[in-house]
Amino acid sequence: MSSPRPRIHPAWLVAAVTLVCLLVASAFRSSAGVLLQPLEDEFGWSRAATSGAASLNLVVYGPAAPFAAAVMELWGPRRTVSASLLVVGLAAVASLFMDQAWQLWLLWGLVIGLGTGALALTFGAIVANRWFARHLGLVTGAFSAATAAGQVLFVPVVAQAVAGPGWRVAVGTIAALTLLCAVLCWRVVRDWPGQAGVEALGTGRPGSVPAAQPTDECPRGLREPLRSAVSALTRNWRRPAMVILLVSFAICGWSTNGIIQTHFVPAAHDHSMPATTAAGVIGLIGIFDVLGTVASGWLTDRYDPRWLLAVYYGLRGLSLIPINQMLEAHMTPALWLFVVFYGLDWTATVPPTIALCREHFGIRRSGVVFGWVYAAHMVGAGLGASVSGLLRSADGTYTRAWMLTAALCLGAAVLVLLDRRPRGPVTATPA
Repeated sequence: MSSPRPRIHPAWLVAAVTLVCLLVASAFRSSAGVLLQPLEDEFGWSRAATSGAASLNLVVYGPAAPFAAAVMELWGPRRTVSASLLVVGLAAVASLFMDQAWQLWLLWGLVIGLGTGALALTFGAIVANRWFARHLGLVTGAFSAATAAGQVLFVPVVAQAVAGPGWRVAVGTIAALTLLCAVLCWRVVRDWPGQAGVEALGTGRPGSVPAAQPTDECPRGLREPLRSAVSALTRNWRRPAMVILLVSFAICGWSTNGIIQTHFVPAAHDHSMPATTAAGVIGLIGIFDVLGTVASGWLTDRYDPRWLLAVYYGLRGLSLIPINQMLEAHMTPALWLFVVFYGLDWTATVPPTIALCREHFGIRRSGVVFGWVYAAHMVGAGLGASVSGLLRSADGTYTRAWMLTAALCLGAAVLVLLDRRPRGPVTATPA
């Protein structure tokens, strides 16, 4: 006699913990812009020193993602993510005692950057591939929305803590949450559905796709994670699809984490807007991003991801053109429009991008390939943060930084339409 099926599939519990881990990890990236000014005020550090550490965080965070994805394929998400959360939490605790700029670069720039690289959306993509045979777009959209929810929850709270008890209280709180997540991940997450005695959610039902299997995810090359991660890039980087994904997602990173998340608060301050108000704007963008990204996942399950990306990048570029005229000392109707317009497609690009990775490179390789695409996103973010800061220092205004970013987004809208859908089933490139 077979045992009764659980009322709630374990995939949803694993997905819920994944959401929480992604949400807490996003606090380290979304809070950077709020922490720049108080660190400069307390220690006398220059904007170049603080924004440089933020840029280093973004740059090392990105390239860590494909290697972390390859390690997850060998050791499993449970051990990899739990260890990464532990390292990040301890580094954040250590940062409470720093008093030199090099310590900021080491702890927040390097260690936390590398640690959160294992908590990137590659983690969510691998969990979705393993645990879900249906609703892949919707699930990846929800995982992406968790990073936006981090903005909603953490940026305003961190800003209020900085204005009140101080930046150490804000960082200490985030560190404690991170360490709690390490315990939660270790207790709840399982690497494969079989370890929980079930199959992937939706297996065999109409509209399902083949879920990743242990034998599929551990071919010979993936037993050596570092070599496998490098191989995924070197064997595919000349393919037009790979180039389009890398370049377009780098522009996505430039136009989100790079300029808005890092420089919006300082840019608003240039127009006499209080830092708490500007941080609230970031939080509002995050609210609309949650809605937009989940909706994008639903759309990705139904429509061509290329056209979705073209619309998202095009609207993003158009919304950036008038932003410098919208910023004032207080919220205006035009700025409210920007919040809605920009927020809805902030990470809406993620579900269709992951879908294209699966479409072009197959279910077995898509996790590591998306790791490289996400690495390009964060390298683009780091470049965007640095270039925008340099333009601000040279001009005394962010005008050229906004215009450059708008042009890049409009170019990405055209670029993604040059991608051609593969004919027939995808054959994985051997490692």
